Amino acid sequence: MRRTLVLVSLAVTSMVALAFLIPLALTVREIARDRAVSAAERQAGALGPVLVVTDDPAALERAIAATQAGAQRRMAVHLPDGEVVPPPPNGSRAVPGQLDDAVQRGRSITARVRGGFALLQPVALEGGRNAVVEVHLPAADLTRGVWKAWLVMTAVAAALVAGSVAVADRLGARMIRSTRRLAEAATSFGDGDLSARIEPDGPPELVEAAMAFNGMADHVVQLLAAEREMAADLSHRLRTPLASLRLNAEALGGGPVADQTREAVDRLEQEVDQIIRTVRRPTGRGSCDAAKVLRDRVSFWSVLAEDEGRGCELIGADRPAPLPLPATELAAAVDALLGNVFRHTAEGTDFAVTLHQGQGVTGILVADAGPGIDDPRAALQRGRSGGGSTGLGLDIARRAAESTGGHLRIHRSVLGGAQIQMWFRTKWLPPTRRRPRRLVRRRHSRT
Repeated sequence: MRRTLVLVSLAVTSMVALAFLIPLALTVREIARDRAVSAAERQAGALGPVLVVTDDPAALERAIAATQAGAQRRMAVHLPDGEVVPPPPNGSRAVPGQLDDAVQRGRSITARVRGGFALLQPVALEGGRNAVVEVHLPAADLTRGVWKAWLVMTAVAAALVAGSVAVADRLGARMIRSTRRLAEAATSFGDGDLSARIEPDGPPELVEAAMAFNGMADHVVQLLAAEREMAADLSHRLRTPLASLRLNAEALGGGPVADQTREAVDRLEQEVDQIIRTVRRPTGRGSCDAAKVLRDRVSFWSVLAEDEGRGCELIGADRPAPLPLPATELAAAVDALLGNVFRHTAEGTDFAVTLHQGQGVTGILVADAGPGIDDPRAALQRGRSGGGSTGLGLDIARRAAESTGGHLRIHRSVLGGAQIQMWFRTKWLPPTRRRPRRLVRRRHSRT
């Protein structure tokens, strides 16, 4: 934008300067020409009274020598008898045809001659005779001072153009600076820095944009705070049924089943507490060790898998796998996928979780030996479910992957069922906007 403003200013001011400079340059040239011709006419007119009094060549030669042009041998008098004073080649350059033309017109004319121009002024004498005074005008006299004036005008025009370009550049720099500050604030806000604001500055339009951004950011923060409070309140309501569940678990007495039930209640209560603490604390972009998160979540779900007779395997989580994603978000995505396995496959169905680390990407693959997913596209649509659930599980995992610039895919697993692939970029990038897809509802879809 800054370069565009400079180019536009350069083009406009250059055209304006040329529009004034060209006519002014031509006017200066004409003024110089008229000045030289007028000076020649004055000197030629000075010989008029002398010719009226006498046509003696000696007297005329003395009168010619007294003038500036005559002293420079640029003046001559053509007498009616054809005699030239002073005789050529001292001062005359005009030809007889040009002299006759001046006499016929009865006024001074300017004719082109060797070495420039000649002013030919006829003078009426006694007896109807005519003499012609010739004043030679060198080409240098007709353009005297023109080039200097043109150079000065060109310098002034160039200075004006340079000044306008400098002003446009400064205005563009101010505008670009304000625009970049707004873009940086928007980028920081998108990266999770909810405190990012911008001081309105620059042109009125950018000031309005900055104020609108600040208002939008404040509104988003208020909405997020309200959403966190609502989620915390909803999670807190689970404490009442949990308390009843704990009392019932305590009443079971001893035995392996009772111990497992009480352990499951403890884990459930810990998860609820973690949810309440998480939603009440604003979180920005963070990082985590995907291997550690997978070990924790698979360990949690393995207890339930053991109760239902499911085979559970974790592959590739033996070394650190850093991800530009908060651990809570990754854990929520993994829990959503593993919860779908338990919810939509029969007891005894095996599943496996694989952590794959590539160059610039990290993948988490959750595969099961269930019936699979009939319509992967419909399953990825938020809020739609063919299995009686909320329809948010796969969407949570997809948004977690896309928040790093990655993606989520659904394939057939080697176990025979579905394989959900979450691919994360190890370097965080802004999430890309998905193109809307035309989805068709089918039965037996799973989220």
